[in-house]
Amino acid sequence: MRKIKKNDDVIVIAGKDKGNRGNVLEVLGDHLLVAGINKVKKHQKPNPVKGLSGGIIEKEQPIHISNVAVYNMAAQKGDRVGIKTLEDGRKVRVFKSSGEMIDA
Repeated sequence: MRKIKKNDDVIVIAGKDKGNRGNVLEVLGDHLLVAGINKVKKHQKPNPVKGLSGGIIEKEQPIHISNVAVYNMAAQKGDRVGIKTLEDGRKVRVFKSSGEMIDA
């Protein structure tokens, strides 16, 4: 079970976007694609066959999973995540600081 999943609200804890929050769009192995985080400018040539206009476009690049933490709304900060097995055998993610479940 992964500690960070798609649609999780995360906060950046290291790097140029430190302190910014975003939503996980995609998990790519040990990297994450987060909305509004790690944006870069790309110079793109026009391609009339594909219908692409040229110019400078901004897009998100993947960020390493170690540079983000799941955002805890109750504590208003990033928090570490652990995995706990319930009595019925299900595995759920919990915040390490409070023990509160992330997955309902």
